[in-house]
Amino acid sequence: MSSHHGILVHGVFSTKYRKSLLHNDWRDDLCGYIGGTIKDHKAVLLKSGGIEDHVHLFIRFHPTFAIASAIQLLKANSSKWVNDNRKTKQKFLWQSGYGAFSVSQSKADAVKQYIANQREHHRKMTFHDEYLAMLQKHGIDFDPKYVFEQEIVA
Repeated sequence: MSSHHGILVHGVFSTKYRKSLLHNDWRDDLCGYIGGTIKDHKAVLLKSGGIEDHVHLFIRFHPTFAIASAIQLLKANSSKWVNDNRKTKQKFLWQSGYGAFSVSQSKADAVKQYIANQREHHRKMTFHDEYLAMLQKHGIDFDPKYVFEQEIVA
């Protein structure tokens, strides 16, 4: 029997301390860069989007590439791209950690639509609340006080 796979993942990660750094005039270029990076590893970016403080990526993974390694690679390469191209006035960083949620093929169109409607969605809900809701929806145990890094201002 030959091997077949259809590993669909909805990935989510935010800027360090959820700062509004992903500007509309270059966020699509960043997502394009991420799509090229993931393609180099036998995966396909099916949909991407987000707003100023986070991104959503819908990816079809190849089974030989671990999800954790892929997200780490995407975050490292994309933050380097932002910094090398001087897209922000300060050093750009992603927050440590990420969300990776499995998606069945029957829900693929709904996930694409959800990602496409991020701007509208976030008129009603913050990323903080959205992310906690995603964890709950997927039955993931968490302690809210440890989900997000907090900036300490002295």
